[in-house]
Amino acid sequence: MADRKMKMATPAREGRPFRRCSAHFSVRNFSAILDSPAKRFSFAEQTAALVALAVLCLAFAATNAWADEPKPDTVVVSDMTIESLLAPIREKHQVPGLIAGVVGPQGLTTVGAVGVRKLGSPEPMLVTDSIHIGSDTKAMTATLLAMLVEQGKLSWTTTLGEVFADLKPPLDADFAGVTLEQLLTHRSGLPANVNYRKFTGGTLVEQREAMTQEVLSQRPGHPPGSKFLYSNAGYIVAGHIAERVTGQSWENLMTVRLFEPLRMSSAGFGVPGTKDQVDQPWGHLSLLGVNVPRQDDNPPLLGPAGTVHCSFADWAKFVSLHLRAGGDEHGIGPRFQGSGFRVLHLLKPESFRKLHTPPPGERYALGWGVAERPFITGPLLIHSGSNTMWLATAAISQKHHIAFLVAANSADAAAHQACDAALAAVAAHELAQR
Repeated sequence: MADRKMKMATPAREGRPFRRCSAHFSVRNFSAILDSPAKRFSFAEQTAALVALAVLCLAFAATNAWADEPKPDTVVVSDMTIESLLAPIREKHQVPGLIAGVVGPQGLTTVGAVGVRKLGSPEPMLVTDSIHIGSDTKAMTATLLAMLVEQGKLSWTTTLGEVFADLKPPLDADFAGVTLEQLLTHRSGLPANVNYRKFTGGTLVEQREAMTQEVLSQRPGHPPGSKFLYSNAGYIVAGHIAERVTGQSWENLMTVRLFEPLRMSSAGFGVPGTKDQVDQPWGHLSLLGVNVPRQDDNPPLLGPAGTVHCSFADWAKFVSLHLRAGGDEHGIGPRFQGSGFRVLHLLKPESFRKLHTPPPGERYALGWGVAERPFITGPLLIHSGSNTMWLATAAISQKHHIAFLVAANSADAAAHQACDAALAAVAAHELAQR
């Protein structure tokens, strides 16, 4: 492959080093040294030695635990080549800001940003900024549910009737047999959306419970399993299933089970940044053809369907998890075996294959669409997300062992055209370097 500028450097970190220590100790061997006839140690000396051993064991355990985590956070600088690809696209389509990046097996490899955080303000869009990924959250929700399936708390054939048998009013009989898999593949019979703003009382878990009670007590819009209908409501119900079986909110589950293990420190929910400040990008709502800056989002109860925000570097950590899926028993594909890095094993390969495989005759798997694009050969795992003020797309090519991310802080027709053009331009440039 031709040389490529990759403006990313690993800074010094305080605390534990990111490496596996080659030294090996055992309590048995250490005790043998203490009891050796060559030297008799006093009780105080033996006590001090054992305390030192305990500290060493804790240190080595911590080092080994970290060895399976993603690489330390990196300092990310906007790549000038990516910028040169994005600048004319932004100018042509008049979007406020545009970011695009390339993802490899270890995460983000190249990224560039152009434009501004907010129209009317001078602050530039930065590659370290957090962006709202909208419905790209669905792949994260599906991944979380796959973890619960592996833990035996659920199965892909778990039905709504089994989880919500106590609903009052009771769920409609036609919904009783709908499975978790049907919810995640948008084949449940649930509507695309409901009036989410009417569910305002209590905690987010209680709001999702109220919404679930209402939508499941009504007749399905079509026979469950009979056809595809993209449903945000279905993903909210799926997220609430996770809340039901764990006793924790979806937000807490996402944070503890996904964001923290992947070290996605920028990940959060809702609008990025501080209210009325331009410390992060603003979304832009198209009103009469004019992009108006807005710090707004859909109601928080939509979380499982699409409220996550994060930086490109952190989003890439999640995307790379799916990029390198498949292969050996640890989910490491043949391209990456023996490559000198270790990965976090959040799911088994069969779980990733489930998440990436659509039902027969369909093009939507579990949180991922499956499609082809003219700029690359072979199928892509692809998904776009928008809260009507942001637009973000992730595309994974397991055939070419590469993924691409693109986002704009607006979501009108021009933003869609800009993101499509940026995705194609960055992909074409990257593949040409191989």
